[in-house]
Amino acid sequence: MKKPRHLSAEERALWELVAKRADPLDTRAAKSPRPTPRKPNPKPARHAVDPLPSFRVGERVDHSSDHDLLPSLSQQLKSQSIQMDQKAYGRLRRGKLKPEARIDLHGMTLSQAHPALTGFILRSAGAGLRLVLVITGKGKARDDGNPIPTRLGVLRHQVPQWLAMAPLGSVVMQVTEAHLKHGGHGAYYVYLRRSR
Repeated sequence: MKKPRHLSAEERALWELVAKRADPLDTRAAKSPRPTPRKPNPKPARHAVDPLPSFRVGERVDHSSDHDLLPSLSQQLKSQSIQMDQKAYGRLRRGKLKPEARIDLHGMTLSQAHPALTGFILRSAGAGLRLVLVITGKGKARDDGNPIPTRLGVLRHQVPQWLAMAPLGSVVMQVTEAHLKHGGHGAYYVYLRRSR
């Protein structure tokens, strides 16, 4: 058995100082606020869920209400602000204005069509023409079997982008799909700015 250790005078003074500053356990519990009891969370209201509509295997599905992340090319062009005269734009959309020149990009690859389109638009703008027709075709429907579907009409989707970029963006005022008598979805009216 160990002999009890005696405190020195310094240790005893330090202990007394700490004991004076410390709160007793009983009073500490009385001073601390009691936690308020938690109220039970009310059960969330159940929302009425519509049951699935009845269907049979092999039945056709109506996709008319499906949402596509990217609006169609026609919707994108229609949503652009009108830069030209409203009256002239209305006549253009109805096919009443006759294109002064045209280029047919059918059968061209992207690398062939881009320089051909650029040269045609710049020459037309230099000659002071206002309305030209760019024929792209509607594109061929082909399924490569890839998990990511390929777009119908690569040129049809690329031409409006080229017309908005330099050097063509500075001379092109308006791009819109052609009227049916000028090619419909397979062609574009390109309205050029006046040369200065």
